[in-house]
Amino acid sequence: MSLQTTTSIWDRPHGYGLVSRALHWLMACLFALQFLSAIFHLIDRNLAITKTLWGVHHALGFILLVLVALRAVWGLVNLRTRPPHGHGLIGLASLAGHLALYALMIFVPAVALLRAYGGGKGFAVLGVQIFEPGTRNETLMEPAQLLHGPAGWALLALVAGHVLMVFVHKHLWREDILGRMTHGRQDDARLREPATAGHVIGQN
Repeated sequence: MSLQTTTSIWDRPHGYGLVSRALHWLMACLFALQFLSAIFHLIDRNLAITKTLWGVHHALGFILLVLVALRAVWGLVNLRTRPPHGHGLIGLASLAGHLALYALMIFVPAVALLRAYGGGKGFAVLGVQIFEPGTRNETLMEPAQLLHGPAGWALLALVAGHVLMVFVHKHLWREDILGRMTHGRQDDARLREPATAGHVIGQN
């Protein structure tokens, strides 16, 4: 297969389009900042880097909630033409992992937003008032206080597993699934080998 970058905005069975790739890498960068802010906040809240990262933590959380909603909608629009998750148990595990990722990517910032609303202080992002200050509501705050942190660390564990599986596919199973999300085409090493008995050579 060619390594040429796919410029279509639409997802295809061999790779993701420009929109999906842009949303994926933008969210990856923002989540990296979120996890770093949480880790530094856990280590030492008085560090300068902690204060800087934590200062944008809540705003980034809301932005990520909007982005994951857009990405979910775009995924549904492209549902019939997206790259497959695989076959058999591996395919089911991949699908379950992605659904869990989406669920937590929505749940974690959503409960934080609920906590902010219950706190009664109001919430604004980039100068846009999301909701006005109101009455403090402990009933709304308690579930968020209890669940936001553990769910956030669970999301980090899933993301780490997601990254690990990219390396497993690449180096153990010799499947270039990362190519789907970098240049929009999968280029498996096994497909570039000379044809021998037991090899099936893929074609464009």
